[in-house]
Amino acid sequence: MFFDPLYFLFLLPGILLAAWAQMRVMSAYHEASRIPASSGLSGAEAAAVLLQSAGLNQVRIEGTPGLLSDHYSPTEKTLRLSPEVFEGRSLAALGIAAHEAGHAFQDAQGYAPLVVRNFLVPLASFGSSAAWIIIVLGFVLHLAGLIYIGIAAFSLTVLFQLVNLPVEFDASRRARQQLLATGLIHPSEEAVVARVLNAAALTYVAATLTAILTLLYFLVRAAEYQRR
Repeated sequence: MFFDPLYFLFLLPGILLAAWAQMRVMSAYHEASRIPASSGLSGAEAAAVLLQSAGLNQVRIEGTPGLLSDHYSPTEKTLRLSPEVFEGRSLAALGIAAHEAGHAFQDAQGYAPLVVRNFLVPLASFGSSAAWIIIVLGFVLHLAGLIYIGIAAFSLTVLFQLVNLPVEFDASRRARQQLLATGLIHPSEEAVVARVLNAAALTYVAATLTAILTLLYFLVRAAEYQRR
């Protein structure tokens, strides 16, 4: 269980997709970060315009350390942007800031997949951290029931990833629409913004695929164990 070649064989497609997605993200981001937005606004300023256009004046915009650490906190009603996005005036900065603002739009409108995702966050966190321990204990103690409890716990992580996909894709769709609707980007700039957001979306696809493949690996090993 600790050094199982089958595990890495199962995860290989997810690992390869994740590596390719990460290269796509960095390539698209660095390309777009060198192109100034025609509006001349920073990511923080663009996010403020987008939020105000939707009447979301209660949502705060803050800086947060780290590269591409941007996120929206629905519990705090706060949009946090990395330094490059918060201060940057490139198409990359505006695209990422608009994507996070898209999550604020979802939150304000009660977008069902976001509501489900928020509910699943603590369950998925527990599942991802506890599943391995529970499953390994099940094999060590020869308790098939414990193995399947661990698998059920990890299934919560898979469910979270599946729900997260439409949330992220919808936020990117809203971002492009609102950037155009508010005139923050010119139609000729949309393709560059779309490349950044589409590349970022691939990372979520890779994470979902990896979670599914891990779950399949657990199920295969559990089935083999029961046949012995």
